[in-house]
Amino acid sequence: MSTYLVCSSPIHGHVVPMLTAAAHLVGRGHRVVVLTGARFAGRVRGIGAEFRPLEGIADFDDRDVPSYLPDRERYRGLAQAQYDIQRIFVSTIPDQYRAVSRVLAEVRPDAVLVDGAFAGVAPLLLGEGPRPPVVALGVTPLAQSSRDVAPAGTALPPSASPLGRVRNRMLGLLARKVLFRKTQRLAQSLFAELGVDRLDLFVMDISSAFDRFLQLSPAEFEYPRSDLAPNTAFVGTMPSGAGAGAAGAVAARPDWWGDLDSARAVVHVTQGTIDNRDFDRLVTPTLAALADLDVIVVVSLGGRPESALTALPGNARAASYLPYGELLPRCSVMVTNGGYGGVQQALGEGVPLVVAGDTEDKPEVAARVAWSGSGVDLRTGTPTPEAIRAAVLKVLGEPDYAVQARRLAAAAARYDTLALIESELERSAASWPAWH
Repeated sequence: MSTYLVCSSPIHGHVVPMLTAAAHLVGRGHRVVVLTGARFAGRVRGIGAEFRPLEGIADFDDRDVPSYLPDRERYRGLAQAQYDIQRIFVSTIPDQYRAVSRVLAEVRPDAVLVDGAFAGVAPLLLGEGPRPPVVALGVTPLAQSSRDVAPAGTALPPSASPLGRVRNRMLGLLARKVLFRKTQRLAQSLFAELGVDRLDLFVMDISSAFDRFLQLSPAEFEYPRSDLAPNTAFVGTMPSGAGAGAAGAVAARPDWWGDLDSARAVVHVTQGTIDNRDFDRLVTPTLAALADLDVIVVVSLGGRPESALTALPGNARAASYLPYGELLPRCSVMVTNGGYGGVQQALGEGVPLVVAGDTEDKPEVAARVAWSGSGVDLRTGTPTPEAIRAAVLKVLGEPDYAVQARRLAAAAARYDTLALIESELERSAASWPAWH
């Protein structure tokens, strides 16, 4: 058996798939050491892995946004996205790197598995010293430069036509030289401090630098790229029932679960586990939009208590957490703010979507849902009840959305995701020159 180091940014949506993979590796008899935020220590130990903490500003609590993004409300749009990226993923690189170096010296793993946004391993990848192979798991939409795709953050559909490729090239230059210039300069200065004198890699395009990059989605959900980096492979989606131990205790069926056995369509609505401080962004308008329809609306509160919702219409049910592996197969539509993991889970069960997200990578997730034909992109994070109602009725009334969602589910079913991740790690470890 092998020893693996698993590294994750301390963000719930990143940690859960990484711990799902880690739990599988533990179950297969491997020694697994997990490096992530202190708040996840109990969950790491709960799957039988060893915990090691991040340090400094890299160890933040993603539930307390003002503590690590204190000035976020001063920014809007692209400026806010750039601020988030700088604070969460770039400024944390030195502390991530120091923590990784410490654990590598202690554990001497055969290979390292990181979430695709964990840039603290980049100095290892770009340096010349001995190191183990580093495999990344794409837990967000693939942000890889291509002549066929506009740069990440634009939420534009792909185009491989001659004019489309001109558009993509010009937008790529704009992103590198203007829009993300400050972010690139920050990365360059931090890498220089860590001994990497020249950073030719665009900080927003780190996926091509890993020894192996495994994207968590079926290939059919991602934009086609004729120039896909040779290190990149698709491994499908995490099973809906997998990783319950990683995500916390298995959610129990609420008392009202039997109501889902009626003939009425089930519409699930969620704002995820982080962006759920203000339910007026999506949950409340969805409840208002669907209150008089002959459907059952099921709300997941992402860990918040049921008292966080002051009132529920007669056709609505709510719970702090729900057993997704059992809920999603019963759903006709999922209304979501666009968390990548939740969208992948829904599509893995063939559930079409209505997506309303405008923060982090959510516009890119929503754009892929629309492009794939598996749902409706509302192009805002604060939709009106009228817009939500129209979108839900559209998805319920036009069978092609469900057809496309089932097509993606069939595509995802072709992958044995956890086995593929393990085999890629084993192959990387076996083919890598001894570094011990």
